[in-house]
Amino acid sequence: MTRCISILGSTGSIGRQTLDVIPQLGIAVAALTAGTNVERMEAQCRQFRPKLAVMATDAAARDLRTRLSDLDIDIQSGMDGLIAAATHPDADTVVTAVVGMVGLRPTLAAIAAKKRIALANKETLVCAGELVMAAAQENGVDILPVDSEHSAIFQCLMGCQDRSEVRRLILTASGGPFFGMNREQLRTVKKGDALKHPNWKMGEKITIDCSTMMNKGLEVIEAMRLYDLPLSQVDVVIHRQSIVHSLVEYRDGAVMAQLGTPDMRIPIQLALTYPRRLDNPAPALDLLTCGPLTFHAPDLEAFPCLALARQAAERGGTACAVLNGANEAAVALYLRDEIGFYDISDAVARAMDTVPFVAGPTLEQVLEADRAARDSVYSNV
Repeated sequence: MTRCISILGSTGSIGRQTLDVIPQLGIAVAALTAGTNVERMEAQCRQFRPKLAVMATDAAARDLRTRLSDLDIDIQSGMDGLIAAATHPDADTVVTAVVGMVGLRPTLAAIAAKKRIALANKETLVCAGELVMAAAQENGVDILPVDSEHSAIFQCLMGCQDRSEVRRLILTASGGPFFGMNREQLRTVKKGDALKHPNWKMGEKITIDCSTMMNKGLEVIEAMRLYDLPLSQVDVVIHRQSIVHSLVEYRDGAVMAQLGTPDMRIPIQLALTYPRRLDNPAPALDLLTCGPLTFHAPDLEAFPCLALARQAAERGGTACAVLNGANEAAVALYLRDEIGFYDISDAVARAMDTVPFVAGPTLEQVLEADRAARDSVYSNV
C-alpha cells in the first residue's frame, strides 16, 4: 500500500479527488505539480505541506514562491520540475494526472526510479505504450490504472491466472452529451454543448474527447497496452448510466463486470491501496434505485474518432502518437471556438494520412510524430 505520493496534476479533477481520499488513508504528500492555477496550488500546499511544488511556467512558480514564502517548500517549474516531482525520493507512488503528452517523460522517469505508477494519463500509453510497458517490466514497476474503465478491467482480471482464458475486454462508454444524434445534427454543436457530460465532472479536454468518442478510442489503445491483448479482443459498448464501468468476457462464456457509482474516488483509492480495499468517501451503489442498465452499439458514422483510433491501433508504431497529437491540437482549437465539431476528426484523419509513419519507434521518434501531427493541424486552420 502507498505511504507517500507525488501527484502530477494536483489541481485538476483527478488530482483534487486524489487529495480527497488520502487523508483517511494516512498517505503523505511528497510533491504536487500543476499548470498555472497558483491560487489552488497555494491552498493545497498549505493543507498538505509537500516538500516540492511545481508549476508549468516560471511566472506561475515565482507567484507561488511569493505566496508561500512563510513555508519551507521547494518550488520549481517546467519539465525539469515535473521530473523532479516524479522521482522525488520520499514518494513510493506517482499519480500521473496531467493531461496529454506532457506526462510521458515524467512517467518514464518515475518508472526508472522504481516508483509505483497510478496512471490517469492515458496519452502516455497511447503514444508510447510499448516503451512504457517495457520499461515497467524491466524495472519491476507496477502500473495501476486510475481510469474507471481500466480499473474495472483490472478488477475483473484479478482472478485470471492465464490471459489466454480471456475472450475479450468490453469497455463501456457513456456516449457523452450527443448520444443518439446524427451527423447533420452534430455538424453545428458548440463547445458549451460538448462540455455538458451527463455523468462525470472532468476537465475540458477529456470532456470534449468524450463528446467525440475519441476518449474511448484512446482507452481502446490503452487497454491493449495495459493488458497485452490485440485490438480484435477489445470492444466498446455504450452504457448511458455509467454504472457498469467495464467487463471481461472469458472463453467459457462467463462475463465479469465491475459496478459502482460514477465517482472517480473509487478507482483512485484502489490504485493507492491495492491489494487492500478500505473504506471510501464515495457513495455506495444502491441497486434498488440506480434504474435499468442499458447497452448500445457505438455509431461510428456519427462519431468517426472511435474508428480513427482503432485504425491507429491496428497500424501501431507512431500512428497512435499522430492520432493523439493531432487530436490534442484540434481539441485546443475547438475549445477556442476556432474550428467546428467535425473539424476535430477531419484534422486527425488528415494527420494520419500525411505524417510519416515509423514502426517500432524510439522515444524521440514518438515525440517527433507528436510534433508533426500538431503542426499538421495548425497549418491547416
